[in-house]
Amino acid sequence: MRRAAQAPAPEPAWGRPKRPGAARGTSRDEVGWVKAHGGSGATSLVEVFGGVEVGARWPDPARGEPRRVVLVGRTSARGLRSVSQALGALNDGHAPQGLELLGVVLVADAPGRLPLGLLRRVRVLRSVARVHRVPWIPAWRTGGRPRSVPGQLARLAELVGAEHRGEGAAS
Repeated sequence: MRRAAQAPAPEPAWGRPKRPGAARGTSRDEVGWVKAHGGSGATSLVEVFGGVEVGARWPDPARGEPRRVVLVGRTSARGLRSVSQALGALNDGHAPQGLELLGVVLVADAPGRLPLGLLRRVRVLRSVARVHRVPWIPAWRTGGRPRSVPGQLARLAELVGAEHRGEGAAS
């Protein structure tokens, strides 16, 4: 007798943490890296730039969590959809008061150019938020460090007010 394949469990609605708990850094002014979805690349960016990985929810500055945030997602269709949903939640007032969105960081999900349909979605995101694109970095896939620093990472370091550490691990 064959069993029906079970569908993967759906991700929680955007903004609801899987495990509630404070994302505390050294101060409220530290940058909080918000994942639009699992595997967004936020962990790699925290290792490169510092700050606090918040998870898939908006932090609450009233609880001592970072007020300055960067939303991170991949350039895949699912990733861009998740970024759009998170921005929608923020714009609809479903986020704590006092947040400052520094920008959206889109981490390449594959080497090469984006297909036209995905590029159009990126343009829509740019119409509502400052968007920074991070190219495909092969070293992150294997848990290593990039040999050279892409210019996009230097510009991102300026945005978040961080020293670029040049380290990285897969997220």
